[in-house]
Amino acid sequence: MAMTVHVDVVSAEEQIFSGVAEVVVVPGEMGELGIYPGHTALMTRIKPGAVRIKRPDQEQEELIYVSGGMLEVQPSVVTVLADTAIRGHDLDEARALEAKQAAEEAIKNRTSDIDYAQAQAELAEAIAQLRAIQQLRKHTH
Repeated sequence: MAMTVHVDVVSAEEQIFSGVAEVVVVPGEMGELGIYPGHTALMTRIKPGAVRIKRPDQEQEELIYVSGGMLEVQPSVVTVLADTAIRGHDLDEARALEAKQAAEEAIKNRTSDIDYAQAQAELAEAIAQLRAIQQLRKHTH
């Protein structure tokens, strides 16, 4: 039997995932973090992207999009506290593309009322959602 670690992914609205995993990959601020059972204690911020969870009873990784937040790792528990978390299969590509285009327009047209920094943040989030959708497609084909 493979070694596992308990994983909780929660957002401000709800608990998205709670279960065991062989490995969890999280988009850390400085790059992807691979967390295996027995990992040393760690706390860090995470950036928008896909959390990948490899469950022992499934071939495919479970993907969860997070818009940022915090990661806490204890030797037997991994907790992802996300600002927003969406299961991979619930992501809406059309809506993410629309948000990306709107943010790009706001950045191009600096005379708009939208704050430039906010437009950049919205663009980064839309791009992260689109990457998560692409990862989900790659894993299902």
